[in-house]
Amino acid sequence: MTGVATVDRPDDVPSPLGVGVVIWLASEVMFFAGLFAAYFALLAHNAPDWPPADVHLDLLRAAVFTSVLVASSFTIHAAVVASERGQRQAALWYLVATIVLGGLFLTNQVLEYRVLGFGIDSHAYGTIFYLLTGFHGLHVLGGLVALVLVGWVVFSRYSRVPSTQTLRVTSYYWHFVDVVWVVLFAVVFVIR
Repeated sequence: MTGVATVDRPDDVPSPLGVGVVIWLASEVMFFAGLFAAYFALLAHNAPDWPPADVHLDLLRAAVFTSVLVASSFTIHAAVVASERGQRQAALWYLVATIVLGGLFLTNQVLEYRVLGFGIDSHAYGTIFYLLTGFHGLHVLGGLVALVLVGWVVFSRYSRVPSTQTLRVTSYYWHFVDVVWVVLFAVVFVIR
């Protein structure tokens, strides 16, 4: 006996951690739904001058980095699959690839903020643009921190933490961040 308590649970019973994360993500959906509702309310109130004349968003750049973030969903999924197959080294490398892709996306967002010709206080569009993209960026940063911690805890040499469940639950959050960005990209950059 190693002193670590284990609970045998049938495979069809969801883990309490997974259920908790899904419930928390539901609250995050409501948070972003509120921001999108504000965006559409401002759009309706300010049409046809939406976005204002000083707003010049780089659609191609945003599309490229949207692809980078979407690719990170595939790498985190590959990490979970590799972990399920007992391929710890492959799971770790896919996790590292996810972190790199997420880091590239976030770095681009910071660099993009530096070249935009408007600020959060320029007009209503600037306010909602920076709130939507900024809060999403903070969620990406939080996801990157979580991924680094999961990698450190799960894949350390002497870890006894099971990698599959931990990676799977963390991937729920990462997929959520990716889906929110795809919707944000479509609304803010494409539909406008």
